[in-house]
Amino acid sequence: MTMKVAVLGARGRMGSTACRAVEAAPDLELAAGLDVGDDLAALVGADVAVDFTRPDAAVGNARACVERGVSVVIGTSGITAERQAELEGVLEGATGASVLVVPNFSIGAVLLTRFAATAARFYESVEIVEMHHPQKIDAPSGTARRTAQLVAAARREAGLGPLPDATTDDPDGARGARVDGIPVHAVRLRGMVASEEVLLGAPGEALTLRHDSFDRESFMPGVLLALRRVRERPGLTVGLEAYLDLG
Repeated sequence: MTMKVAVLGARGRMGSTACRAVEAAPDLELAAGLDVGDDLAALVGADVAVDFTRPDAAVGNARACVERGVSVVIGTSGITAERQAELEGVLEGATGASVLVVPNFSIGAVLLTRFAATAARFYESVEIVEMHHPQKIDAPSGTARRTAQLVAAARREAGLGPLPDATTDDPDGARGARVDGIPVHAVRLRGMVASEEVLLGAPGEALTLRHDSFDRESFMPGVLLALRRVRERPGLTVGLEAYLDLG
């Protein structure tokens, strides 16, 4: 049975690539490609939608989808804990509705995050560097935030204390942002698409984990996986790893 898909943000970089990927998939049909100013009534008839708009529009778009019985995959970066709480509110009373928030659709990036969380309990120090194109509007990236949160959780579970850092004088913020106590550094550089490094250190050694996306096509297998499987988990799910059977 063919699944009908709506793409929100269809004229953007990710949205237009997603439209082509959906059209090329034998089991999917592009039911609507919508962008700013388009009537969301066109969502009627779609089974699932993927949102590549802006974080300040994502909650409202999700509400429009859920009200029309359309499950939604949110690929917009910048979905904070506050916005996740709003999405929980959108789902209240919507029996069977599914919303999936995906910080990164790259299978490799999801695996990097998983590997970093696994390694975190063995290392005294950890920092994250994320590198993206200069058109990206949020920093740190959603992927880096997710990685930092999972790394911090792994450290807490292992009983590790605060990271060693004697810095007391940093008026310009050279030590980066702190996400759950983990330093995250954001680079915006022409020519980049999306890269992330997780640096882990212990006395006498260091471990570096890195993932690079060179083209937005690298995200499409994850996009299609999310569209095909989002309805398997009613309610709010965060992270593509929930569908990768990683154990």
